[in-house]
Parts: sequence; structure tokens; C-alpha cells
Amino acid sequence: MFNLKHRWFIILSLVLLHTKALAFEAFVIKDIRLEGLRRISAGTVFNYLPVTVGERFSVDNAKPAISALFKTGLFKDIRLAREGNVLIVRVNERPAISKITFSGNEDLETEELTRALKEIGFAKGEVFNRSLLEKVELHLQHQYFTLSKYAVRIKSTVTPLSRNRVAIQIDITEGVMAQIKRINFVGNNTVSDEDLLDEMKLSTGGWFSSLTNDNQYSSLQLSADEEALRSYYLDRGYINANVDSIQVSITPDKKEVYITINLTEGDKYTVSDVKLVGNLIVSEAELFNKMTLKPGSVYSRKEISKSREAIAERIGDDGYYFANINAVPEIDSKNKTVALSFFVDPGKQIYVRRINFFGNSKTRDEVLRREMRQMEGGQISTKDIKRSTTRLERLNYFEQVTVETPRLPNTLDQVDVDYTVVERPSGNLLAGIGYSQTGGILFNASVVQENFLGSGKQVGLRFNNDQIRTDYRFSYLNPYTTIDGVSRRFDLFYSTIDATQANLSRYTYDKYGTGLNYGLPISEFNHINIGGAFDNIKLNSTASSAQEVFDFIDANGNSYNSYYLNTSWRHDTRNRVFFPDRGTLQSFGAKVALPISDLSYYKITYRHQWLYPIITDYIFLLKGQVAFGDGYGNNDDLPFFENYTAGGPHTVRGFRQNTLGPLDSMRRPLGGNLKVVGNAEVILPVPFAKKSRSFRISTFVDAGNVYGANEKFDTSELRYSAGLSAIWLSPLGVLSFSLAKPLNKRDGDQQEIFQFTIGTTFNW
Repeated sequence: MFNLKHRWFIILSLVLLHTKALAFEAFVIKDIRLEGLRRISAGTVFNYLPVTVGERFSVDNAKPAISALFKTGLFKDIRLAREGNVLIVRVNERPAISKITFSGNEDLETEELTRALKEIGFAKGEVFNRSLLEKVELHLQHQYFTLSKYAVRIKSTVTPLSRNRVAIQIDITEGVMAQIKRINFVGNNTVSDEDLLDEMKLSTGGWFSSLTNDNQYSSLQLSADEEALRSYYLDRGYINANVDSIQVSITPDKKEVYITINLTEGDKYTVSDVKLVGNLIVSEAELFNKMTLKPGSVYSRKEISKSREAIAERIGDDGYYFANINAVPEIDSKNKTVALSFFVDPGKQIYVRRINFFGNSKTRDEVLRREMRQMEGGQISTKDIKRSTTRLERLNYFEQVTVETPRLPNTLDQVDVDYTVVERPSGNLLAGIGYSQTGGILFNASVVQENFLGSGKQVGLRFNNDQIRTDYRFSYLNPYTTIDGVSRRFDLFYSTIDATQANLSRYTYDKYGTGLNYGLPISEFNHINIGGAFDNIKLNSTASSAQEVFDFIDANGNSYNSYYLNTSWRHDTRNRVFFPDRGTLQSFGAKVALPISDLSYYKITYRHQWLYPIITDYIFLLKGQVAFGDGYGNNDDLPFFENYTAGGPHTVRGFRQNTLGPLDSMRRPLGGNLKVVGNAEVILPVPFAKKSRSFRISTFVDAGNVYGANEKFDTSELRYSAGLSAIWLSPLGVLSFSLAKPLNKRDGDQQEIFQFTIGTTFNW
């Protein structure tokens, strides 16, 4: 009501002023005098006033002058008067906003609201305009609508203050969050409601809705879900499918939302023929092998896109980086088939002028440049750029690596390749504490430089101590001793081990030694490591040691010098070292204690890891390990303290760590010389952080066991378990948790359903 009266007052004033202006007789302005200014400078008024001294002023000038000043929004009243040849401009300024306060806002922070209002010109120090205040209320209301709070109420109070100022109090009653009560589909005759709901981000709620907010209505998300439904049908052959309309209704109390989606499915189409047309660059057969869409398959827009990308990537390997591939369908409505023609226009062959690196403030350019498989001055290759990106990610120096290929100005066949990296902290001075169910409390301290002085070299001094072991270790690694990528690693260590605390037979030993290892790349994905090592072990029995321990000491003494030859082969195509989501890792390693050693034995190990994306955000992981050891020469068996063990978080979860396999004469776990372990996992999307590279959850099935020297491998002796696991790369270290149920527990097996480690190392 007040706003309406206010508007009529302004209109009436303009009419009256215009009437007075008609009384003006034309005159030449000798001077202009301003009256009523308090905060606004005279210069501001003169800047907007469309008349100046020396001009002839008449009735025709009055109305434009008043209108020009009103348009500034600075004044609520303007009058013109004349004294002789002096033009008098009397103004009444609008008040200034002294402060803006909010109450009742819990979901939106005051700072966030203040910043949003400032963007539309409503802030402390600005001129108060009541019409703008109405826009502010609508703006705030819209902000809460995006949070599904449709019952929000906003009330503004304007309090006049001295010196022509006002205080604005905005009281907000947020109300409850409206939740989606039901989503109905109409017209889906061949696809179930459940399948369609799985394609949508919006839902009626579930276990993680408090974190994901997927049951809160959002018009933007509904538009995205509409497109997801179209894609679902188009990827399954329904080329005429359409979302005809969507109705959204809300209950009168603004608490519940109902969504109705009307669909037309149409008929399912198959692919009758696939052709390649244009300048193919490479052989037609090779391109067909790259394509995922084949004649006879169900028409799928997704597979068309994959095939286009595969063609572009293969042609891009030959330098045609900006190839244009278009898929043109020929629809046969009678037979419900589609014939596809892929038109290939390779364009010009592209060359790389320069490779640039950005964001590496610590890491030297040469450390990044030696990982490049794309060369400067040569033709561009999609495969080489991708591989270069992967190699940078695998360095583990960077949190993120992105690549761009901008064209050079005024050229058609040259680009730069720009890599932008976000560096991780490369130097760590750590002192920490962790815990595992087997080792108990772990104290650790380390001074580690993963990227020493930005050179890519690793230098580390570590100390770890728990109930099982105490470790002191110095290490040095140069991954590029030569320009060809030959690495060299040196280690110096001292350890004490108490097997009793590891659920094993009763004995302890002290161990010190050193090692030198060289790594040789034999291809892009294959490496060979060759090295040597020395260690001294002093074995100690206890009062409760088993007879096997006493017999071994009687036969061999309790102090042993050993000289080793180590060699291994590694094939690694994974995209990352930590939390990879695709690729394969295979490794074969052998360790031989040479005949000049006090104990002669060997150990060989084969490991395999395979990751494959099943569907979006779901990854299938297979892991396996087979390890065997034995004595030779004067030693008939593998020394018992070198035995393999199984059970626990890193092998067969659900069984107590190190407890599977042969027992000693005291019925305590002793380990064996043959270890077989397999794991199958489905890595699941994390509801609250789907793209996280520091947290991972999975469901798994484990199998494995350890066999003694006098036992044959028997599949019936394998132990199985199934459950859920979670791993978090936290600031405290690696935190791992598992909840597993043994599936074939035998008498004597030690079960441990919930297992966890905090701040301890993890076997990737």
C-alpha cells in the first residue's frame, strides 16, 4: 500500500512541477544553484543535469531536466525554481543503506547472502530504493527455491536513521525442505519404472539421500534427467523415443513434490549396414576393427559416439588431430533398421611446435619433459599425448594433470601442447601414530622428499615402530640415472621382528642390511629390475618357542649372513599408481640367496592385477598372487622365518591376519612355502564424492591359503570370504576397513569379521 501511494506522489509531483514549469518565461541562465544536497556531490548533479550556464531555459527544458535527475535513482523529489536569471534546483535525496542484517538464515550463510545482494546493487552504502528491495526479496526467494525450500517466507523491515540513512532487517523463515514423494512414468510400455529411475539423479530418497540430496527437487537436475532418459532410449534402439512433457506439482503445505513424466517409446531399430566414406587415411579394415558398432547390433547413439571417437583417435595417431567424422543415418521405417555411413574428413596433418608446462613451480621442466612421448617438431599423435599425460599422473608429484592443444594463430597445421599441473607437497616431515589389529599402536616418523629439489629423485629417512617390528631405513632413488630411464635405488636398513605379536610361532630376530637395485625399461610398459642385497639375521628363541625353532637353531646356528641376487619383470598399463581405474599390472620376481650365504634358498612371486570399467563409475578388479620358496644346496627347506602367510586385510579378509596355513608343534601358525591368493572386487561409486581419488569403497570375494613344504596344493583347502571394504588416503596415512564373512571356515580357523588399519602401509 505504501509503495502504491509513493508512486502516485511522484507522478503528482511531476504533474505539478510541469505545471509550474509552464509558468517559466524563457530566460538565459546566469547561474545554477543547488539546494538540499547532503551526501551527493554537486558535481554528480551537474554531470546529469542537461542544462548549463549561458543556455536559454524555457518550458521545453524543464521536463527533460527533471526526468534526467530522477533517472539517476538518487532523489525522491526534485523541484525547479527561478530567482531572476538564476535556476534553482531543489532536491530531496533518497536515504543511504546504513546496514543490512539477516535473521533466520541457516541453510545460506550471511556472507553468501550479502555477496549475492551486492551483485544486484543492494549493499551497505548504496542508495535505498524500495522497488529494488522488492527484487531483493524475490531474489532471496529464488535462492531458497533452488534448495527445495518452497515454503520460505521473507519479510523486510526498513528503519529510518539519522543523517538520511536506513537500516534494513531481513527476517527469513526457511521452512522445511520439500522432498520428492513420487515420480510417475506414463507411456513406458517396454522399459520398467525401476530402470528409468536408475537413469535419473532425482529420486524419492535412499540410504545416502542425507548426503547426496537426490530427493530434493531441482528444475536444473530435472532437465538433465530428461536428457538422460532420452539418451537411455536412444542407446537401446528407440530412435523415435521422446519425453513429451513433464508435470511437477507441490502439495499445499510445500513439503512434497510429485513428478509425472510422459513418454513416447516408439519401435526398436537395429543397424543394417555400416559404411566408411571419405579419405580414410588408414585401411578400412583397421578402422572397422576399432569401431564398436557392427551390422546386426541394436542402434545406439552411445556406440555411434564411441565409434566416431575410435576413428578420430586412430586417424589422430597419424597426425590428423582435428579430423571431422560425421555419422549419417538412413532410416528404414518399414523394416525398423538404420544404415549408417561414417563420413571421414581428416583435414590437414598437424604438427607440434612446442610443448609447454604450467603450474610446476617446484618440479623442473626436465622432470616433466622426460616423460613425454609426444615430441616437439613432429606430427601430433593422440596416443602419444594420452600416454604422456598418464606418465605425468603416475609420477605421483601432481594432484591433477590437464592438457590442451591450442592452434597457433595464422596457421592451419601447427599446435602447441600445453600441460597444466597442480603440484602435491613433495617434502614431508612426518611424525604420526597409527593402529592395526595385529600390530597394535604404530609410531612412525619420516623425512621424505619424493621430488627432491624438484629433480624427481627420492630421498627418505624413515622410522616405524609397533608391537611386531621396529624399522629404521634410509633410501635413495634416482629414476633417471641415464637419459634412457635406467633407475637406481639404494637402501640401508635395520629391523627387529617379534613374530609372537604377529599371530605366528614364538620367535624374534634382528636384521640389518643394504641393497642396490637397477631398473631397466625394455619397452613403454615393461621394466626389468636387477639388483643385489646383503643382510644379517640373528634369530632368537623364546621360552615358549615350538620345537621347529629349536631344531632350526641347532642345525644352522642363530646368526646368518646372506647375499642375494634379485630380479623382477613388471608389465604395467594402469593409468595411476594409487586408485587406478583401468589397466593391467603383472609382475614376476625372484630372490635367490647365493651359495656363499649361510642359508641357501630362493623365493619366486607372480602377481596380477586387472581393472576394467564395467559401467559408469563401476570398476571390476581382479587380483591374484602365487608365491613359492624352497631351499637348495645344504638347505632342504625354506627357512621358517621366510615363510609366506595369509589371512588379514591384505590377503583373505575375514580371517585373522597370518593365521591361515600350517601350524607348528604348539598349534600356532607357522606359515608355508606356497601361497595362493585371489581377489575379485567391484569398486563402487562413492555417493558423496564420485570423482574422489582419495576414497574408495568396494564389495569383494577373497580366496586363498598357504601350504607347507610337505603339502600339495589342494583347491579344497582354499578359504573364501566376502564382504565390503573402504580405503581412505587420509592426512594421517592410509585408513583401510573391511567387513567380511568367511564362507567356509574350518575347525581351528581364527575368524575376524571386522578388520582395520589406521596410518599404516597398504598393499596396492
